[in-house]
Amino acid sequence: MFDLVIAGGTLPDGTVADIGIRGDRIAEVGQIDASVKASAGRVIDASGDLVSPPFVDPHFHMDATLSYGLPRINASGTLLEGISLWGELREIASVEDMVARALTYCDWAVSMGLLAIRTHVDTTPDHLRGVEAMLEVKRKVAPYLDLQLVAFPQDGLYRTRTGRENVLRALDMGVDVVGGIPHFERTMEDGAASVKDLARIAAERGLMLDLHCDETDDPMSRHVETLAAEVTRHGLSGRAAGSHLTSMHSMDNYYVSKLLPLIAESGMTVISNPLINITLQGRHDTFPKRRGLTRVKEMQALGITVGWGQDCTLDPWYSLGTADMLDVAFMGLHVAQMTHPEEMARCFRMVTEDNAKIMNLDGYGLKPGCMASLVVLDAGTPTEALRLRPDRLAVISKGKVVAERTRNDARLGLAGRPATVRRRHAAI
Repeated sequence: MFDLVIAGGTLPDGTVADIGIRGDRIAEVGQIDASVKASAGRVIDASGDLVSPPFVDPHFHMDATLSYGLPRINASGTLLEGISLWGELREIASVEDMVARALTYCDWAVSMGLLAIRTHVDTTPDHLRGVEAMLEVKRKVAPYLDLQLVAFPQDGLYRTRTGRENVLRALDMGVDVVGGIPHFERTMEDGAASVKDLARIAAERGLMLDLHCDETDDPMSRHVETLAAEVTRHGLSGRAAGSHLTSMHSMDNYYVSKLLPLIAESGMTVISNPLINITLQGRHDTFPKRRGLTRVKEMQALGITVGWGQDCTLDPWYSLGTADMLDVAFMGLHVAQMTHPEEMARCFRMVTEDNAKIMNLDGYGLKPGCMASLVVLDAGTPTEALRLRPDRLAVISKGKVVAERTRNDARLGLAGRPATVRRRHAAI
């Protein structure tokens, strides 16, 4: 007896299978006998539709989300003005404000099949209201959404008097991951020292490490080199990530030919945030104008796990966003020029399997014994899902249906043409 059966769906590898769920776990994947399906608590017909593990976002800023226009618009569109605006907002935003905005975003996320998020939480202000708020959000959404919190000293670990102290306080309060921003310290030396310090803290506490690293157009910002060395030194392979790495876009190829093998050797992972970085980077350029995306394909060619992150939605840094990780992958596909069928399929994995690996999610996937969290999409294949960014027909989290949408084909009034149209099309 199954509590729920997802019948006849197409898995990302092209296999057509039924998925039987008991409690919060996948119990069976394969061809389930019709009489057994009929006895299930509920059957969702996914015939012809893509059934995927849930989407995962390994890089977000939930304390600032849905605050666009507060205290005013980012007129220059730059990273630095966004940081300045956030510096004002975090002093006036209440715990209740941040909780309400974050929960609304989590509702959006669930509706889009996004069921795991890693969010950086600003630890700069001594009041730590953002940490208090995000810990409350984590508690509230735990039944249906996995939320990891990063202790993030937005203004620098050493640049502010209590920067380091507040990171430790946040970790003691229950924050999951050690964060940092070495390129925002006062000097390159301070930035390198902060990387070493933060890696040591992560190693001593047995925590994961995720640093905003070299989010700049300056090709001489090379803190990722220090990060890779410290990950190797402290044995943090698989537990450490470098986020953004946009300076790599502007580095000379000879230096990169040395750098990438060091990153691969360390076993660290990388998170690229295409929506935000192609918007914020290159603001000082005329033409040619740099797009600022890190070297995604080159790192993947060396076996480095690279994921796509959302980063921001309607906040001081970014004026758009929908909690749809397929939007993120779609933009990343274009900017990284990943248009070969195999590369497009990889872009889908980057917002599912690869991001789950970056976050070290337990029980993720579509195999018996995995957590019963999955998404039914109005698409036939991963590449078609990227092309359409389709409706999520059903979202299941930990065995429970948490969101549904009726298939909504367009109705046509054209003589001699079909009455309805769906933009599905057989793809390679």
